Amino acid sequence: MKKNSFFSSLPFKLLVALAAGIAIGLWLNAIDGSPLCNALLNIIVTVKFIVGQFISFCVPLIVIGFIAPSITRLGKNASTMLGVALVLAYVSSIGAAFFATGAGFTILPNLHISPEVDGLKDLPPVLFELTIPQIMPVMSALFFSVMIGLAATWNNSKTITAVLEEFQKIVLSIVTKFVIPVLPLLIGTTFIGLAYEGTITKQLPIFLVIILIVMLGHYIWLALLYGVAGAYSGRNPMNILKNYGPAYMTAVGTMSSAATLSVALECARKSEPTLRDDLVNFGIPLFANIHLCGSVMTETFFVMAVSMMLYGEFPSVGKMILFCLLLGVFAIGAPGVPGGTVMASLGLITGVLGFDATGTALMLTIFALQDSFGTACNVTGDGALTLFLTGYAEKHGIKETNIGDILG
Repeated sequence: MKKNSFFSSLPFKLLVALAAGIAIGLWLNAIDGSPLCNALLNIIVTVKFIVGQFISFCVPLIVIGFIAPSITRLGKNASTMLGVALVLAYVSSIGAAFFATGAGFTILPNLHISPEVDGLKDLPPVLFELTIPQIMPVMSALFFSVMIGLAATWNNSKTITAVLEEFQKIVLSIVTKFVIPVLPLLIGTTFIGLAYEGTITKQLPIFLVIILIVMLGHYIWLALLYGVAGAYSGRNPMNILKNYGPAYMTAVGTMSSAATLSVALECARKSEPTLRDDLVNFGIPLFANIHLCGSVMTETFFVMAVSMMLYGEFPSVGKMILFCLLLGVFAIGAPGVPGGTVMASLGLITGVLGFDATGTALMLTIFALQDSFGTACNVTGDGALTLFLTGYAEKHGIKETNIGDILG
């Protein structure tokens, strides 16, 4: 078998991990209460915790290692490109929110939903907590990367620029040698837990219709993003989409844009020359933290569904408009971790929409059911926004730079 065959590829490993996780979880559910089940669950949740801690620790390093050097490569155009990226992320997020709002007012009145989220089993606690604190929060790493990159550019700091380039190579080695190899383990243990708890067999069918509608909305929005980006840049967006399978699957398994970052970078690099290398290193890590169109779409549609379930009516049009506009801002600052968007915007759910504790709890529950697909939409959409950046750079004469150009 060749080393680069499908059976040794990352997509195949992720599929195997997902399928094995579900099968093992259902088996453990069937033998629940036995000493073997309890022992295996203790080991599984502990392994998942440790692997999750490791990946979480690496995320700020990945953000600094890729964003800061990418900004220095952009030179005097760094501030402009950062502003363009922020506008793109915000417009995409609120566009997805308004799209979901329109769909909610149109579709939800015709559905009869009876939520039932009881009867799930609880996972045991971890055997021991090997806590691995991040060197800094993800958002701190993001702001640090932006500031150090811009400052180094403004001051023409060749030494710092060279250090950042060397650091990027180190981080890339960490990603390829450690992060990517353990991703199937994280995905497998995650799905073991979901299958054992009963989420897959009990909760998911209850909201299957809503989730399918939201997923369809994800695909429609992605098609729109890539279509507009392709038309603007004059490049074929299918050259990017065809490479995004591993990133999509990793996002489904990890439910985290941050944890998927290493795979997303690998997928985007395979899209060259459709995507410029310098803008891949700049855009993909940045958008992983500020572009959450899929999660925003999901949350907007779900708050309308929960409002109808519990309170018998939708929020007013005025409240939904305000909610969408503010949610786009909160999404930019939300952490790229499981449930990050909805956790960051709980104040909007209670303050703007007036949800009580029951409504908030139900919102968190059903959001968690499909969080993986919203994350996958976020990650895949990052490729479209990077294509926008590529088109913008080409149209405005921002040439691709390398480290030799910067250091002279």
